[in-house]
Amino acid sequence: MNTYDKGLMWFRRDLRAQDNAALYHALKVCRQVWCVFVFDTDILDALPRADRRVAFIRESLVELDAALRALGRDNGVEGVGLIVMHGPSVKAVPALAQELAVQAVFANHDDEPAAKARDAHVFGDLAHAGILLHSHKDHVIFERREVLTQMGNAFGVFTPYKNAWLRALTPEHLKAHPVAQVASTLAPLPTAWAKPVPTLADIGFEPTNLSQLPLPTGMSGAHRLFEDFVERIDRYDETRNFPAVKGPSYLSVHLRFGTISIRHLASVAYQMHLQGLVGASTWLSELIWRDFYHQVMANFPHVVDKAFKPEYDHIKFEHGKHAKELFAAWCEGRTGYPLVDAAMHQINQTGYMH
Repeated sequence: MNTYDKGLMWFRRDLRAQDNAALYHALKVCRQVWCVFVFDTDILDALPRADRRVAFIRESLVELDAALRALGRDNGVEGVGLIVMHGPSVKAVPALAQELAVQAVFANHDDEPAAKARDAHVFGDLAHAGILLHSHKDHVIFERREVLTQMGNAFGVFTPYKNAWLRALTPEHLKAHPVAQVASTLAPLPTAWAKPVPTLADIGFEPTNLSQLPLPTGMSGAHRLFEDFVERIDRYDETRNFPAVKGPSYLSVHLRFGTISIRHLASVAYQMHLQGLVGASTWLSELIWRDFYHQVMANFPHVVDKAFKPEYDHIKFEHGKHAKELFAAWCEGRTGYPLVDAAMHQINQTGYMH
């Protein structure tokens, strides 16, 4: 029996149709579900007009839209797709929820302070309209205060956190959310919203060189990169230390925008770790570092604009024309330090830095 007649899934940094916690729960408890992504002008307005991140999101949305359509067709529902809006999320999401007459909106947690403020605003507006907002853990394995010290405090040092993380891990934490099993509740798009994902020009952005970079987008791009990396993961502990070697996974941007499930990555790495593959153990530690930094941000939000340790706020930085010249030299790979300059040339030319 469904809890709600109608629901709305709000995609943010989770641009995939598989193993998505909020999408799974929305489909499971609603009779009809629509899906939305908002190109949020509160974020976009401050960005340069040619921005690879926006281009990456746009290309990934095209694939997400197609994946949702395919899930609908597989369940005998035609006309499913992704609603893509352009404007402030704080206004767009409550307005769409009311237009569609949903009883609940579903989203995945985002612990960045600006995102928490946005979600609190949306929660209030939805509540005023009698609509619930359900939020789920999806972007990490452990979050917020799930892994604590023996004194019940948040960790500020990585190695004890990692040890506690590994002790706390169970198969349940790595279990996928089987979206396809509940996808029959995806609803056809209303006529007014049955349109393709907007182009970069439609949202006021210019083309980038993203298509020329060795950085495939979307869910398919993430899985191609991961399949390639798994073939090399047993040597990761060594190869990651040499910038000229194809050592890393190249998955950082995919983790950032959620085009691949952290549970899938951690599950594969953990099984290889148990088999004694040192490279996999080292990469698993990198994934645990990622959880660690997310829990630092959740428990010590001052780190967004201040140092973790207050005494480091007293470091004096250079200002003025000379400082800007030095900064430009760093950005353009002109510092005179060969390894630093090579890294800057690498990110400028490939979109990735070792």
